Amino acid sequence: MGMLKEFKDFALRGNVVDMAVGVVIGAAFGKIVSSLVSHVIMPPLGYLLGGIDFSNLFIPLSDTPVSTLAEAKELGVPVIAYGEFLNAVIDFLIIAFVLFIAIKQINHFFPKAPPKEIRKCPYCKEAIADDATRCPHCTAQL
Repeated sequence: MGMLKEFKDFALRGNVVDMAVGVVIGAAFGKIVSSLVSHVIMPPLGYLLGGIDFSNLFIPLSDTPVSTLAEAKELGVPVIAYGEFLNAVIDFLIIAFVLFIAIKQINHFFPKAPPKEIRKCPYCKEAIADDATRCPHCTAQL
């Protein structure tokens, strides 16, 4: 009974719920960016590079002749699908850039508080607590 209560307290703690919401939103955002890369960015880029379809770039690891990645998967031919890897790298770079811009804007709207001034002993210059009446380092009366 106690373990169930502990789990409930853990699972319903604010930061755990916030993290779960962030993961779900992040997954949805990842799908949007993947679609952006696959359907909007890569086709013109492939066109500019001579009609290359990055998602169909692969190296077959078998003697069985295949002309497309779909055909290789259908026949069970082992391949190195480096085109899909390139798409994943581009996805990552776009997501990282968008998050960088978003966090930069959020930080602009919510500036950090200036760091608190650390109180130092006037004699030995070591850090001391704000309410200290004697330095714990040199024992000087403050």
